[in-house]
Amino acid sequence: MKKTIVIAGATGFIGRWFMDTYSAKYNIIALSRKEVKEQPKNGIEWRKVELYSITDTTKVLNGADYALYLVHSMTPSTRLNQGNFEDTDLILADNFARAAAANHLKQIVFIGGILPKEGNPDDLSTHLKSRYEVEHTLAAYETPVTTLRAGIILGAGGSSFNIVKKLVERLPVMLCPKWTESLTQPMALDDILVCIDKTFGNQPLYGKSIEVGGNEVLTYRQMLEMTAKLMQKKRWVFTVPFFSIELSKLWVGYFSGSNAALVSPLVESLKHTMILDQSVPKELEYTPTPIGKAISLALNPQKKLSNLPAFMRPEKKQSTVRSYQRIPNAANRSSEWVANRYKTWLPVFFKFFILAKEDGPKVQFFISIVKKPMLELTLIESRSDASRQLFYITGGWLVARVDNGWLEFRSLLNNKYIITVIHEF
Repeated sequence: MKKTIVIAGATGFIGRWFMDTYSAKYNIIALSRKEVKEQPKNGIEWRKVELYSITDTTKVLNGADYALYLVHSMTPSTRLNQGNFEDTDLILADNFARAAAANHLKQIVFIGGILPKEGNPDDLSTHLKSRYEVEHTLAAYETPVTTLRAGIILGAGGSSFNIVKKLVERLPVMLCPKWTESLTQPMALDDILVCIDKTFGNQPLYGKSIEVGGNEVLTYRQMLEMTAKLMQKKRWVFTVPFFSIELSKLWVGYFSGSNAALVSPLVESLKHTMILDQSVPKELEYTPTPIGKAISLALNPQKKLSNLPAFMRPEKKQSTVRSYQRIPNAANRSSEWVANRYKTWLPVFFKFFILAKEDGPKVQFFISIVKKPMLELTLIESRSDASRQLFYITGGWLVARVDNGWLEFRSLLNNKYIITVIHEF
């Protein structure tokens, strides 16, 4: 009997190639923020989901046996997004893990990043630290998680390799920053797809983080030179000492034509040496593709990626604001304590200007001379506990619409942080 796999991040690079390669082997549920106009006839079922909502995520995971989690939110999804990508990734991973547990999924497979062996997790680049946090957040509930930690994936359409390709295309002479001498162990797209396939339902791999990669170690500079040779372009590549990380971000972003929100965290991670220091478990053994062949296939894929289905145009929303505030929780307070403190903090901080009135689950905030509340919050007791306090935004003259927004306080990473979140306000 076919396993049913739900893919979060199905419209991305790895998700699309996995579906194309294994759609005959699995029943696939592909998740997207947009609704398809018509379900395709290739056996893949598309489901519309808002991953910012636990309720919505729980609903779309119904019927799945396993999950492939490929979400990475390095670009904002709303008109006004107050917060950074790592806080967004943390919330989305927690939502998905809770939803997976509610649906009794057998396993989550997550693609993370190879961690450098020097230093400790607190010294990691923002990008790698976020991948590490997501890995642990997905595993915080009952569902077993298997993490495949990989470096650069060499394949057609991959964002990291696209940057390499565009630099080679556009620059006859490359004055490269010092980080291009860092060691990396890239991996062919076909190889990571094989690893993902072998991981589903492979119980000895449950609860494990496994480093995977090619069988060749090289510098980023050598990868640029090899790519140029395979593209039959004569390029002069020099390493210079005067590039800072910030200058490198500008250089790579400008000459590759890539989005700054994507380039910045990726470049920051390149200062680390990211090579394997452990053998692959026997349950996951594969034959690595030679680096030259992997780059050649990335430049000239042997098959064309299938088109995505046609999606409906999303409705325009008047209120599209999200805000995230991560607070270190050294005192080990509960989210319930923080939520109660919030009710008293605003009136104290804005003394004689803001007043608070509490009536059962409702709390209203007033400007002292105005009778109508500027904001009304209603605690949803059935969906709140010590680790999560959920309030719907139910009124107030500050609010343009009251049918979609919510405020919550959530404990994450074993209560290491409290995140305050406003959705669709």
